[in-house]
Amino acid sequence: MCPLVVITGVPGSESEVAALAQQLKKLCGSGGTVKEGNIEIQGDHCDKVQARLTGLGYRVKRAAG
Repeated sequence: MCPLVVITGVPGSESEVAALAQQLKKLCGSGGTVKEGNIEIQGDHCDKVQARLTGLGYRVKRAAG
């Protein structure tokens, strides 16, 4: 199974979450989607995603899965 980064608890409207998902997919150069308000990014991009979210002012907590 391919690694997957899942971002949960993102505040904002559906369109804002979708825009953030697009930004993260572009950053990682990978696919992804928004499911039930959670952003899923294909691949092992935890460090990149965490750095970008922190830079955007989000509080990030990593969880093992």
